Amino acid sequence: MSIGQRVNRLLLILLGSILVSISLETFFVPNDIIDGGIVGVSLITSYLADLPLGLFLFIFNLPFLFLGYKQIGKTFAIFTLIGVSTMSLGTFFLHSIHFADEGLTKDPLLAAVFGGVVLGIGVGLVIRSGGSLDGTEIVAILFSKKLPFSVGEVVMFFNLFILGTAGFVFGWNEAMYSLIAYFIAFKMIDITIEGFDESKSVWIISDNYTEIGDALLQRLGRGVTYLNGEGGFSHDQKKVIFTVITRLEEAKLKSIVEELDPAAFLAVGSIHDVKGGRFKKRDIH
Repeated sequence: MSIGQRVNRLLLILLGSILVSISLETFFVPNDIIDGGIVGVSLITSYLADLPLGLFLFIFNLPFLFLGYKQIGKTFAIFTLIGVSTMSLGTFFLHSIHFADEGLTKDPLLAAVFGGVVLGIGVGLVIRSGGSLDGTEIVAILFSKKLPFSVGEVVMFFNLFILGTAGFVFGWNEAMYSLIAYFIAFKMIDITIEGFDESKSVWIISDNYTEIGDALLQRLGRGVTYLNGEGGFSHDQKKVIFTVITRLEEAKLKSIVEELDPAAFLAVGSIHDVKGGRFKKRDIH
């Protein structure tokens, strides 16, 4: 990475970490709402020990910095250390000025919704920039190598355990609000990482490939690529049309294909990132 890229990522990590600390101290802590993972463990421990949240956020994440260095690399470990340190210092600062005593709202539903949104955006910015604020995923990677479970299943089990523990510590109403906050934060992380303008990859197999390709170019403004294919059963040679569109263009593409060849094979899949080539949309009239 160039110096400019490193600075840009660093600034996004700092911003994301600050957003997470604001969410924790002004929405979650005043309303006894927790998140999953190491953050959830820190919130519960801070409540039971009556000590600042930032202390446990930093201590509990330290072992995962070493694991992250071993599993992913030095740059990831450095960015994670910066993010965790900023998040911990942010919660220390907000706690010291007693701003979090009342929080921004005492309505637990509002705290769960808006706290989840802010937290998800913050965590998403950090992950998108190459860092992490929670070591749960790193632990899940290690466990998945020795257990017959995927990384996602290990993370889900761990977080369900944490959220269930919150029911005994804070009460079951707070645990259910925590589940709402966790779900919202989870979705906001995805949106922040992938963006709102999700792209779609499209494969079309049709004898009328020339007409369909020209129509996609002229009527949709999208370039196409013709691939050579072979039928697995008939061994007939086929032309496969490949293109990339936005999700807003999916309905129009389907109508074009249906109009020109109702029997065409059409497959549409979601993709997270598109770079290079000629993905830029042409003007259509």
